[in-house]
Amino acid sequence: MTLDSQSLTNVTLFIDGEWSEGSTGRTLENRNPANHALIGHVAIADEVDLARAAQAATSAFEIWRRTPALERSEKLRAAAALLRERAEAISRAMTIEQGKPLAESRMEAELAAQIIDWFAEEGRRTYGRIVPSRRPGIQQNVIQVPVGPVASFAPWNFPLTQVARKISAALASGCSVIIKPPEEAPVCTSELARCFIDAGVPRGVVNVVYGVPSEISSYLIPHPAIKKISFTGSVSVGKQLASLAGLHMKRTTMELGGHAPVIVTASADLDAAAKSIVLAKYANCGQVCISPTRMLIDEAVYDAFTAAFLEQVKSIKVGDGLAPNTKMGPLNNERRLAAMRRLVADAHEHGATILAGGEPLDEAGFFFQPTVITDISRKSALLNEEPFGPIAILLPYRNLDEAIAESNRLPFGLAAYAFSDSAKDISRITAGVETGMLGINHTAIAYAETPFGGVKDSGYGSDGGLEALRGYLQPELVTIATH
Repeated sequence: MTLDSQSLTNVTLFIDGEWSEGSTGRTLENRNPANHALIGHVAIADEVDLARAAQAATSAFEIWRRTPALERSEKLRAAAALLRERAEAISRAMTIEQGKPLAESRMEAELAAQIIDWFAEEGRRTYGRIVPSRRPGIQQNVIQVPVGPVASFAPWNFPLTQVARKISAALASGCSVIIKPPEEAPVCTSELARCFIDAGVPRGVVNVVYGVPSEISSYLIPHPAIKKISFTGSVSVGKQLASLAGLHMKRTTMELGGHAPVIVTASADLDAAAKSIVLAKYANCGQVCISPTRMLIDEAVYDAFTAAFLEQVKSIKVGDGLAPNTKMGPLNNERRLAAMRRLVADAHEHGATILAGGEPLDEAGFFFQPTVITDISRKSALLNEEPFGPIAILLPYRNLDEAIAESNRLPFGLAAYAFSDSAKDISRITAGVETGMLGINHTAIAYAETPFGGVKDSGYGSDGGLEALRGYLQPELVTIATH
């Protein structure tokens, strides 16, 4: 499969089984973050379009909810197969518009296909249960019913996997969905949606809208047709949307930001730890909600770990994601580049030492050097705000209690990591660190079959595992007198 010039330059809405421009004809620009080149335009949905999408999702839900789970599963499996067939073209489109290296885009496309496959199978297993009755002649059955049409909002940092998670979980559960993919990656996300459509999902079950995020959320969340909200994004926006959903008693899944700590104890394999952490830290230019950000290192091995860490950082080749051997692409947009400049400048003002990087690259795009900072004040913005960029912070600690306290100091609790060969230390870290996900001696924690979500300000609910499906299903008690 190759994407034609029309697909690349003119991304439209998909509502009630039809691709169309927005009713007002307004569009947004889609630009390549590596060189600012104009890729094309994406249609903007207004209230007329959103009303059509809500009506389509409502009508289609009555059909899809009654579609046998096996048939729904077959449609999802077919969508995953189409994604694999089209993966190379979709991956290249993602690199062009999102910025990540092509190798990372290819891995994301495959993971998205695995996510669809997993939900296809697990959706066949949304079992209820029989509850023994206290009285003779009474049957008590708990069945799982889909909650209804869903409004889902996906981020630009992992456009394929996040859109795949939200569409697949909804469809596998029997729900219809209005998905708002990121305007920063409209080509690859529209083509992913096309895989579901071409797989034979009925008209209106999947609807795709782009536009001004605040306009779309403020219309869809209160809409009486929408029964659930799924959002992945920043803490600040997530709180606003959760508040709006709460006013209308809407079920929500909120996967928000983090500021992941990494505890490295004296017993850890320092070279292996440095390699694993650097790989995770600078993947997708650090624009990862579960990215390791605060490296807390036992002071006894701080110098040795720092040397190993810097050696790994020096090997990172920065460039256009389509260029051979590129290991880190550009930031996605001007907002992130400005944020990196601000965070580094603020850290410097608070006495931090910059061990590597710290500056934008002299390139046309939104490139920023892989950066390592130490000697940083707890008052600096970098130690209190999610950096969401290629900045790593190294901090020594004196004892494990101190490291655990620093891990829990912030209101975030999405992901955390630890590297240690001490069973006792691992036990203390597991019991002590407040987080939704914890990786011990590795950083690969996000798979289709595992829960994906956080605690505290990092949100609630899950976008992965059995827990994800539960968010789209409502238990219903059916009790029957048999005599």
